[in-house]
Amino acid sequence: MILQSTENREAYYNELAELDKKHFIHPTTSFKQHQEQGPKFIFTEGKGIYLKDVRGKTVIDGLSSLWNVNIGHGREELGEAAAKQMKKLAFSSTFATNSHEPVIELAKVVASMAPGDLTATFFTSGGSEANDTAFKTVRYYWQLKGLPEKKKIISRKKSYHGVSVGASSATGLPGFRSFPSLAPDFLYVDSSIEALKELVETEGADTIAAFISEPIQGSGGVNPPPEGYFKEVRALCDANDILFIADEVITGFGRTGKTFGMEHYDVVPDVMVIAKGITSGYAPLGGMVLTERLRSELVSLSDGIFMHGYTYSGHPMCCAVALENLRILKEEQLYENVRQMGEAFQKGFEWLQDRHEVIGDARGVGLLGAVEIMKDKETGTRFDEPVSVKVIEEALHHGLLGRSIIYEGQDTLAFAPPFCITNEEVEKIISIIDESLTTVLKKI
Repeated sequence: MILQSTENREAYYNELAELDKKHFIHPTTSFKQHQEQGPKFIFTEGKGIYLKDVRGKTVIDGLSSLWNVNIGHGREELGEAAAKQMKKLAFSSTFATNSHEPVIELAKVVASMAPGDLTATFFTSGGSEANDTAFKTVRYYWQLKGLPEKKKIISRKKSYHGVSVGASSATGLPGFRSFPSLAPDFLYVDSSIEALKELVETEGADTIAAFISEPIQGSGGVNPPPEGYFKEVRALCDANDILFIADEVITGFGRTGKTFGMEHYDVVPDVMVIAKGITSGYAPLGGMVLTERLRSELVSLSDGIFMHGYTYSGHPMCCAVALENLRILKEEQLYENVRQMGEAFQKGFEWLQDRHEVIGDARGVGLLGAVEIMKDKETGTRFDEPVSVKVIEEALHHGLLGRSIIYEGQDTLAFAPPFCITNEEVEKIISIIDESLTTVLKKI
């Protein structure tokens, strides 16, 4: 449907908005706010780092939608790869040893990209499923080893691992755990090695199956780890027979300038969880990657069937899209662009910090960054109401879509644009943040 006039576009938006309110239940959205206000945008197309809604408004997608449209919007090659695969083989199950070409090829490619001896992948439809798979698998592993009491999972406070029952239970942000009757045997710890050591000692290593962490916390505030943290985590896990799970759902496939976030810390986990960037959001796909040691032990220890699997584990079309996405990321040197533009991006945040006294911290790696707002940096005092919410609202008026993070008393602006961003576009994002901050602060 082509609508030329502004009046017609607005009428079309209003028609869709009413249908949206009546029939669509939105994820991570206030039921009441949705009914009162309707959808903020109804996007209809995207190109590069830009999104356009049905009213004709264009915005910069400053968060790659949900940290996942790494390659950028509008890449027809991925649609062509999907169509080609669907014409040939739209779906076939991978249960009971059945397989197909795209899943085998993708598993091979992931193994070639992953650090260390992470060589075998169980595919899922997304990150939450991948984390649930990891939790079930590590507990199953210890059960096969004759240690069923090793079942507790430790995660970091301010961590985010998904919204399925198991993934919600592992998430260190209390708001996501406000549902009744979540899964048992999940523990949360401050982001210091001393706190982790104390928790392991208190609970007993013989009750702990695994420790899970994002290389850099995403939804919890874009929080890099303390210096040397993961080296010490790896050593602590090894010393206590605790498996180490790296949640690379946001950081995997180039977001930080390296293929995987843990490569910044020269640490190889026992289990790696992937999703988002493997298809750049063009198809739903995730996975759990195991080391060769773990896979071999599971083979030697188990006699029965691994009673775990999703209908769409290793979906042929999704795997074909992933293969094309990974090919483009490599051949167009988009990882290198992340490193180059990431430097400009982080320098831009530092410039904002120098320019605005209310910015208490500017942080991030590659094209993953945040600035934290403080009323008084010396005392750590925050404003009575989160300023970041107002800044994000103001930025939308200037054509920038970003994220405000206010969990756990934070007041943080977060951004993670697509990898195809140019230096001029980085400057534009920084300029809009600067202008939006200035406007909001004048009103406080």
